[in-house]
Amino acid sequence: MKLTIIIPCYNEQEALPLFYKEVSKVLSDIQCRYELIFVNDGSKDDTLAILKQLAESDSHITWISFSRNFGKEAAMYAGFCNADGDYIAVMDADMQDPPSLLPKMVEILDNGDYDSVATRRLDRKGESPVRSWFAKKFYNIINRISDADIVDGARDFRLMKKEMVDSIVQMSEYNRFSKGIFGWVGFRTYWLPFENVERVAGKTKWNFFSLFKYAIDGIINFSQAPLSISSWGGVLMTFIAFLLMIVIIVRKLVFGDPVNGWASTVCIIIFIGGIQLFCLGIIGQYISKIYMETKNRPHFMSISRAF
Repeated sequence: MKLTIIIPCYNEQEALPLFYKEVSKVLSDIQCRYELIFVNDGSKDDTLAILKQLAESDSHITWISFSRNFGKEAAMYAGFCNADGDYIAVMDADMQDPPSLLPKMVEILDNGDYDSVATRRLDRKGESPVRSWFAKKFYNIINRISDADIVDGARDFRLMKKEMVDSIVQMSEYNRFSKGIFGWVGFRTYWLPFENVERVAGKTKWNFFSLFKYAIDGIINFSQAPLSISSWGGVLMTFIAFLLMIVIIVRKLVFGDPVNGWASTVCIIIFIGGIQLFCLGIIGQYISKIYMETKNRPHFMSISRAF
């Protein structure tokens, strides 16, 4: 059995030596053939230089370097396309995905009952309450309105059989949301819980805005519900406007009550205009995704690699 581990890296010069030391120790205890595929996602620090040094001293290490920062999704996809192990894992280099879980994950796959072992955090220790609240709401919403099966607290850290990874590679869409793709392709998945672990070094690349954008991308990529909401919203507003029109006509003809109040009219116009712009924005998001897909651009551009 050969084990392949894919590690996306973006400005991880401080964490890389610590991660390499820990994961090498764990893999030597497993006693299997393995390779480490590091994907340098356009890092601006010494990440690439450290990867080259590690590769010179350890034949298990291969690396790919992007021409610029294409994002973690592109880095994972590049790793999947170049992995040839029987079992393939994705891990972060910041040690928030504990390498100590790998032996247990391999053991579960060896039993033959599952095709994938995915990890999920039991808590969100170290996160702000606001961020944790939004994260939980995101998982609740996307599981209700899409076909994707995403467990609350799910990490990208998972170990998969080659057959599952081949299926993921076949999904070659440009706008990728791997958490949703993992669930969409199916396969039998075992969820392995663990206590939240904070970064060992460096700073997180995910702020609140980038996480919010990531959540919106996930919803749009795996659900047509926002389009349905905008459509039904238009139907509802039309119905309400029709009822109000009847009320105004009745007041004028039956009671002779003049229709006053330019301020309320302006508020209604602004409100309806806001609803229209909101619905156009939803449609625009879907159109932008279609636009990017039709370009057929590559997911990444690599300037160098070592295999």
